Amino acid sequence: MAKRKDPADFWREYEERIGEPVLAYNLGRYIRGWDELDTPLWGLLIVSGGGFRFHHFPHESWLEVLSRTTSGGEAPKEKPIFIPKERLIDAELRVEKSWWKQILIAQPPLLAVRCLAESGNETAVLAETERKASVLVQRLRELIKK
Repeated sequence: MAKRKDPADFWREYEERIGEPVLAYNLGRYIRGWDELDTPLWGLLIVSGGGFRFHHFPHESWLEVLSRTTSGGEAPKEKPIFIPKERLIDAELRVEKSWWKQILIAQPPLLAVRCLAESGNETAVLAETERKASVLVQRLRELIKK
C-alpha cells in the first residue's frame, strides 16, 4: 500500500519549487480566462508571494494508462497558470445571495481574478471554488495593495 504524503511536506516542496511562500490556497475548477487553457480543469488556486497561481496536477486512471501505453500516447502534463502580482488588478468571490436560487440553481461560488493579459488588455480568470475561498481573495487583495 502506498504511503500518503504529509500535506506539510507537499507545501514545503511546492514553495521550494516556485521559490516563494504560499500565502493561501483552495481547491477549484478553472473555467475560463487564460488563453493557454481552453477546457475546465480541477486544480489548486494558490496565492504566493509573487502572484496568483492555478495548478492542475495531471492524473490518469489505470485504464487510461493502459490505453496510452498500448497506443503510444503521451502522459498528461501539468497545466499551471501564473499571474505576477504586478499584473493583478482585483479579485472577488461571487456568491449567489438569493436563497431560492441557491436551492433551485445550486452553483458554487465563482472566483474572479481580474488582471492584465500579456497583450496589456484587461481580462478575468474565472474558477469555481467554495465559500472558504474568501481567505484566498483577502490574501490576493493584500498582495495587490503592496
